[in-house]
Amino acid sequence: MQFVERTVRPLTVLGGLGVVTALALTGCAATPSSGTDDATPGKVARVSITLTNDGSDKCAVSTTKVPAGPVTFTVKNESSTAITEVELLQDQRIFGEKENLAPGLAAVSFTSTLGGGKYQVYCPGADTELTDFTVTGKAASSANSSASTLLQQGAKGYGDYVDAQVGDMVTAVQQLQKDVDAGDLDAAKKDYADARPYYEHVESDVDGFVKKGFKATDNAGNLDYLIDMRASNLDPEVGWSGFHAVERDLFEGGAITDATKKTASDLTANVELLAKLVPTLDYKPEDLANGAAGLLEEVQSNKISGEEEAYSHIDLVDLAANVEGARQAFAYLKPGLTKTDPTLTKQISTQFDQTNTLMDGFRNAGDLGGFDSWTDATKAEHANAISQQVQALQDPLSRLAEKVATA
Repeated sequence: MQFVERTVRPLTVLGGLGVVTALALTGCAATPSSGTDDATPGKVARVSITLTNDGSDKCAVSTTKVPAGPVTFTVKNESSTAITEVELLQDQRIFGEKENLAPGLAAVSFTSTLGGGKYQVYCPGADTELTDFTVTGKAASSANSSASTLLQQGAKGYGDYVDAQVGDMVTAVQQLQKDVDAGDLDAAKKDYADARPYYEHVESDVDGFVKKGFKATDNAGNLDYLIDMRASNLDPEVGWSGFHAVERDLFEGGAITDATKKTASDLTANVELLAKLVPTLDYKPEDLANGAAGLLEEVQSNKISGEEEAYSHIDLVDLAANVEGARQAFAYLKPGLTKTDPTLTKQISTQFDQTNTLMDGFRNAGDLGGFDSWTDATKAEHANAISQQVQALQDPLSRLAEKVATA
């Protein structure tokens, strides 16, 4: 098969691993309390989130109001199998998230400094998925900022989001390698599904790096190829590598071999290298717009067809992650876009909401990655509807790059 080359970014000098700051995290569906978790201004606010199932799935937050400043969120999943992630949102932007929250695991904590304003806590799968979360205190005003300034600020914030996603991918892939090395097939399958969304969130932004000493056209040094190649774009001179080589062994072969362990080890090394390189990227607003469009093109070309996850059939996991990554690129641009073209901004927001509602219908805590398996029967029944909705989102989104480049 012929390998289709991707456009690559210039390679910058390799440095040490960039520090990826953990973003803030909170939970959802709770009654506000006035308990001891309320914070005093000037000190760290503390918020506890507990995920339970006592006949229905709940995500209880100890308080939904804290003062601006540093906030520590501690999350514990006691018994919920339906709730696997929580996010802190503001105007669709993810300010913090935690995924793969299996019941019985130790509590996890994150700290971030939050400005005053209205946020939402999102727990997909909970009885009440969205809960208002308020941070009191004066937030920086953008009333007098130009559209161009706001777009530049958004691009910088999005860069931090990408760094965090790649950092989380490193952790997830290291866990995959650990269970592959241990020969635990079931755990490795789960790890594979848990690791995939991180790359799918940001793949259009990080697909241009080439290892030192290789030409840009040489797939043996192209990190995107080495991490995310598929059977359909296999370069025979380089061979199998990355996520899908591991997927093939786990799901089609049904066994962990010495070759699987080597492939998993190579994947870990490559995502660790990617994590060193990603912080060197300097985004322009049009990069975000073009990247969002690229992610939706991935949905139409690779995910709906079932080409991407040919062995595991977790294509809906990848599809939802592509949509989420595009939504984040748009959300970081939204303050500037609202000044530039409020009508277009509203159209895109509406289509993202409708796409998310459609994808929520495929959530399934019992399947790998939290979504229905993309079987031939499911594909035959739903592929056209998903494609049409994604196209309805693509149409207005395709106009973004020109808008932001001329703002």
